Amino acid sequence: MPRTIGSHSGITGPRVRSAALALFARHGFAAVSMRQIAAEVGVQAGALYNYTPDKQSLLFDLMCNHMEELLAALPKESDAPPAKQLENFVRFHIAFHHERPDAVFIAYMELRNLAPDNFTVIEGLRRRYETALETILRAGAAEGVFSVQDTKVATLAVIAMLTGVTTWFRAEGRLSLRAVQDQYWDMVRRMVSPGGTV
Repeated sequence: MPRTIGSHSGITGPRVRSAALALFARHGFAAVSMRQIAAEVGVQAGALYNYTPDKQSLLFDLMCNHMEELLAALPKESDAPPAKQLENFVRFHIAFHHERPDAVFIAYMELRNLAPDNFTVIEGLRRRYETALETILRAGAAEGVFSVQDTKVATLAVIAMLTGVTTWFRAEGRLSLRAVQDQYWDMVRRMVSPGGTV
C-alpha cells in the first residue's frame, strides 16, 4: 500500500504511537479504532498499516517501549548501601512515572488486552523491574537494616504504592513533587525498617 503523500516514517510513525497512546489512555484500548487513530494523526485509515500491522501491535509497542525506557533509566548503584538504593528507587519511580501518566495508565490497565505472546513479553519486563527492587530489599534484609517478612510481597506493595502517585498528584497542587517524594520515602522506609529509622 503506498504511503500517504507528504508523510515520512520518521515523523508519522511517532505521531501514530503518540496518538494511540493518548486515545488508549483516554477511551480504553477496546473502544478505540484504527480509524480514530488515523483521524488524530491526520492520515487516511489505510495509511496506518505502513507504520503498524494492527492495533494489537500498537498496544504492545507502547507497553514495550515504556518498560524498556523504565529499565534503561533505573538507577544502577550496586555499591551504595541498601537504604540509599531504596531511597533512590522510590524517588526515581515517582519522578519517572509522573512524567508519563498515559503510558503508566496503559501499562497497568491494558494488560488484559494483550495477546498471550505479547503478555508474556511484557510480564518478563515487569519482572525485571520488580527484581531490581526485590534485590535491594533482600540485600537490606541480609544486612539487618530492613525487616521484611516476604520480599516479593513487599516489592509488589511498594511498587503499587509508588505508582498510585500518578492518579492524584498534580504539579500545580499543594505539594511539590520533591515533597511527595520525601513523604513517600519516609513511608517506605518505615515499612521496611525494624524501627522506621533506616
